[in-house]
Amino acid sequence: MQFVRLLPVILSAFLVSAHFLRNQQWLAVVITLAVLALLLVRKRWVVYLAQLGLVLASLEWVGTGLQLVQTRQAMGVEWTRLAVIIGGVALFTLLSALVFLLPALRSRYGFVKKAE
Repeated sequence: MQFVRLLPVILSAFLVSAHFLRNQQWLAVVITLAVLALLLVRKRWVVYLAQLGLVLASLEWVGTGLQLVQTRQAMGVEWTRLAVIIGGVALFTLLSALVFLLPALRSRYGFVKKAE
C-alpha cells in the first residue's frame, strides 16, 4: 500500500529522469534515481531530500517550459498547448511533495511515534 501512496513521487522522478536522459544529463539521471531508491530508507532526512528534489525538479520543468515557449514564439507557431502540458507536469511534480503529509507516510518515515 505504501507503493500506491508514493506513486506520485515515483512518477514525478521517472518523468524528470527521462527529461534529463533526453538531454544527456547523466549525472542528473543518476542523482534522481538514487533519491528515488532512498525512499526505501525509513528516515526523516529521506523525506526532506525527496521534497527538495521534487521542488528542484518542478523548477526544472518551469525553466524548460519557458525556454520551449520562447523558442516556439520566435518560430511563430502555437505554444499554448505546450505551456499547459509543461505547466501541468511542473504542478504535478511540486504537489507530489505533499504525499509525505499523509499519516501513513509520516509514520513510515519516523515523524510520528508508533503506538506500542
